Amino acid sequence: MNPRILEINKNIQSYKEKIVNHALYKKMNSVEDIAVLMEHHVYAVWDFMSLLKALQSILTCTSSPWKPVGDTQIRRLINSIVLEEESDVDADGNPSSHYEMYLDAMKQSGANTGPIECFVADVSKNNIPSVSEGINSFLKSTFDVINSGEAHKIASAFTFGREDLIPDMFTAIVEEYNIDNKLDKFVYYLERHIELDGGEHGPLALQLISDLCGEDEKKWKEVEETAISSLIARKNLWDMVVEKL
Repeated sequence: MNPRILEINKNIQSYKEKIVNHALYKKMNSVEDIAVLMEHHVYAVWDFMSLLKALQSILTCTSSPWKPVGDTQIRRLINSIVLEEESDVDADGNPSSHYEMYLDAMKQSGANTGPIECFVADVSKNNIPSVSEGINSFLKSTFDVINSGEAHKIASAFTFGREDLIPDMFTAIVEEYNIDNKLDKFVYYLERHIELDGGEHGPLALQLISDLCGEDEKKWKEVEETAISSLIARKNLWDMVVEKL
């Protein structure tokens, strides 16, 4: 692994630990509690897709007429991640984005999908609808990075601040409360995401950062700063969910 990646991982470890060891997980005592979490976490699932598509739009050609854009290796890295994040296979064997899998899991659990569905229906490049103070703050941190148009910063938020932060303990808690099979689809989502992040997407995303930064010291510093900002935003989101339980 690139020694610069190892250095960043070391420097952000304390921020990651605050999320992995967050008090939120121990406060999950019912399917209803898990549903409350999902109603807030779904915005992070959605904007993860926005980070990915921002990378794809910068680093590959997404319009017609087609032209070869950028580095061929980076194009392959991005498009391979997009393939599974945007059109993976759900628990029933049907093609689905991870956001749509999550929405199905929410409906199965009894979580309220109305707010996120209205949000996605209304969202546009020039309009990020208001949700609540906590969600608005989280989304702003993401879209500030996206709107920078700088691929290395977007790749940092995508790589270091996202779903690989969900600890194994949380999956075990979800399985424990899956008494009436109301969380089958959520368990599948968690296990699928962990499988992809650990087995394929994680290493690909780290390679992407290495390719984008090269020997540029300024870019490496900005990658670390963005990673820390993204981790702080995720911790703040978890803090907000705890207050709702």
